[in-house]
Amino acid sequence: MITGSVKTGSTEMEYFSFGSGSRRLIILPGIGVQKVRASAKGVETAYSCFEQGYTVTVFDRKNDLPQGCTIAQMADDTALAMKALNIEKADFFGASMGGMIAQTMAINHPSLVRSLVLGSTLSRPNDTVLNVSRNWISLAQKGDVTAMAEKMINLLYSEKLAAQLSSAAALLFAGVTKADLDWFIIQARAISGFDVYDKLSLIHCPALVIGVENDGVVTAQASYELAEKLGCELYMYGGEYRHCVFDEAPDYKQRLMDFYNSIV
Repeated sequence: MITGSVKTGSTEMEYFSFGSGSRRLIILPGIGVQKVRASAKGVETAYSCFEQGYTVTVFDRKNDLPQGCTIAQMADDTALAMKALNIEKADFFGASMGGMIAQTMAINHPSLVRSLVLGSTLSRPNDTVLNVSRNWISLAQKGDVTAMAEKMINLLYSEKLAAQLSSAAALLFAGVTKADLDWFIIQARAISGFDVYDKLSLIHCPALVIGVENDGVVTAQASYELAEKLGCELYMYGGEYRHCVFDEAPDYKQRLMDFYNSIV
């Protein structure tokens, strides 16, 4: 595994990469409280099926997000980071907020995007995601990381996994600083200004939308709407999973692999 950071304007963006294949896969994760490198080993294990055919790169948001930062700016940062690493074109997997950034990449930087898988995401805000983000922002502003962890566990994970994680809620954000929470708040605020629904016709690369019926963050309807507007394949998981189905469903990574391999 390679870990590092690249210059994006006046600051840096952290990343990690693994695998030895000739094809490039970019993973853009969801909104974060802590930097993605903290979960690098777990991600490498989860996506081990890609290691031979692909070189996988996971990009974070840049370290010093400005107040009022938009999803479009995050996409521009990702484009700069790709160019800094000499990644000319890649398959993309964007999960949750990462899916918002991935859509924007395909619209604003189409030459960098070979194909697109959009997991548990949306193309424009709805009341559900706005209420969720406002609640998370409020807890972050109060510095109540235990309550944040508890709320997130129950919204993001299946009932079975949430029950297992609940006893460790206080440990999930151990070591989180005020700077981390401020970084999180800037990301969360960007959701309300994100709307590419009317620009989705500009996306011409192969695309797949994967959603879940019991999505209490972006809603299942957002996945249906996104796939319909893109005119692409949609796969919906059942209600036993929640928003972070991409972390739990045992066949999820194989679905990604099958889709990417179907593209000539």
